Amino acid sequence: MPMILGMLSRLARVRITLSYAAALVAVSTTLVLLGPRVQHQVILHVSTNLHNLARGKIGTLFGSAFVIDAAPMYIWLPGLVCLLALAELHWRSGRLTLAFLLGHVGATLVVAAGLVAAIEFGWLPLSISRASDVGVSYGAVAVLGALTTAIPRRWRPVWMGWWLAVAVSSAALGAEFTDAGHTVALLIGLALATRFGRPAHWTPVRYALLAVGAAFGFLLLAHTAVTALTGLALGTLSGVAAHTIVRWRLTRKPLETSALAAEEPVAQKLSRVPRSSPA
Repeated sequence: MPMILGMLSRLARVRITLSYAAALVAVSTTLVLLGPRVQHQVILHVSTNLHNLARGKIGTLFGSAFVIDAAPMYIWLPGLVCLLALAELHWRSGRLTLAFLLGHVGATLVVAAGLVAAIEFGWLPLSISRASDVGVSYGAVAVLGALTTAIPRRWRPVWMGWWLAVAVSSAALGAEFTDAGHTVALLIGLALATRFGRPAHWTPVRYALLAVGAAFGFLLLAHTAVTALTGLALGTLSGVAAHTIVRWRLTRKPLETSALAAEEPVAQKLSRVPRSSPA
């Protein structure tokens, strides 16, 4: 009995993650059972494309997060669960929900505004206003960015430099508007990280969750061979550069402080020299 209670207590700490995962499994399984035709209709109905938003379907901003139009569930669900569970363990349920919703809704609206401008200027065809846009990626990437606050301070520049380089390179090389949305979601997450407190306590289990969740996040951002290879290269360079710059600034500060301390006694001696009175 105590073992069961202990397990239930641990599961309760990630209740939002488990509830969301259960909802995704239920919706995905139902759509598979109903067949491709119904699945296609549901995706069009809940998609946050310009056509639906222009018709006032605000509910799609939330409903789209429960419908997946991607690889089979067993491929992406474990990574998503690890990422969200890690965030919920660090911040608790409220902040996880806030980060996910702000990333999902915020990135969707920014992308929608960009698409409207692109259509008005003739950069994109009008048909893109009916393109499907569903899934968990915007919210998940925002959570990934917000996890910056949980990373130990000395490794935080490497973490930020890596993900920014991966996101920007994928947006530049990617052929889909969702790539730009991922970059926006990451920036939203990084902004939230400034409000989410101090570095968290790390355990082997949390490190394992971070490894799987980060791999999942990388595949969300760099989902083609070209963007994956480019992201790996630029992410590594950016992370190393950020770490080097921060270390240089930290070593420079003590030198400047020592120089000021050495100059101070000289200034004090000069101030004590009596001024000659005028003749």
